[in-house]
Amino acid sequence: MSVSAVVKNGMIEETQSESSVKKAASTTGMDKDAFLQLLVAQMKYQDPLEPTSNTEFISQYATFSQVEQMQNMAATMELTRASAMVGKLVAVETTDKAGDVKQLQGMVQYVTYENGKAYVSIEGNLYSADDVTAIIDDTYQAAFDLAVAFVTAMDKLPRVDGLTIQDRESVEALQSAFNNMTSYQQSFISDEYIKKLQDYVAKMAELVEFYESQNKDDGETDTEGSGEGDGDTVESTESAEPTE
Repeated sequence: MSVSAVVKNGMIEETQSESSVKKAASTTGMDKDAFLQLLVAQMKYQDPLEPTSNTEFISQYATFSQVEQMQNMAATMELTRASAMVGKLVAVETTDKAGDVKQLQGMVQYVTYENGKAYVSIEGNLYSADDVTAIIDDTYQAAFDLAVAFVTAMDKLPRVDGLTIQDRESVEALQSAFNNMTSYQQSFISDEYIKKLQDYVAKMAELVEFYESQNKDDGETDTEGSGEGDGDTVESTESAEPTE
């Protein structure tokens, strides 16, 4: 896997991925080798006048063996939990070197296990499985994306008092999109935007009514004008008939 670095102000900037891995590595506890080294040091530097009994050494080792088994079991459970994330959309929260909390979303490509810790790969970067805050359901993500698209489209419209008849198609499209959402999807739209949509629909109804009444009045005016013209023509023709 290739590794890239960002240089900022002449210094290499630590990425969120590196921060997550370092944080996970720093929390790794003592392993079996470290315990054995301590045990050997204890035996080597014990008080010769009051030496530690063999029974006590065995008891310490047995206690550590039990702890190690529990750690192995916990590691297996952690790896199993992390493996269940493969192919799923997850949310990750990490803290960078400056102490700022960063959040990101991505699909887990694979899981790796190193130094007693599980890591998930997202877009080619490794993050500690402990930094995964949520597994995002497909239905949730679809509803969220739909809400974002809806709000973005509404924000492109002018203010309610600035609507014109040319905005009719956009307003009707938004109304249709909202009405076709499930109640779950509609719950992602804030009350503010629902009220805003209602105001748009009401204002557009007024504009359409006014526009159609204007067209109707113009049509009636044209019809009346054309009838009067025909009458004038008839009178002119009758007056032009020759007399005997």
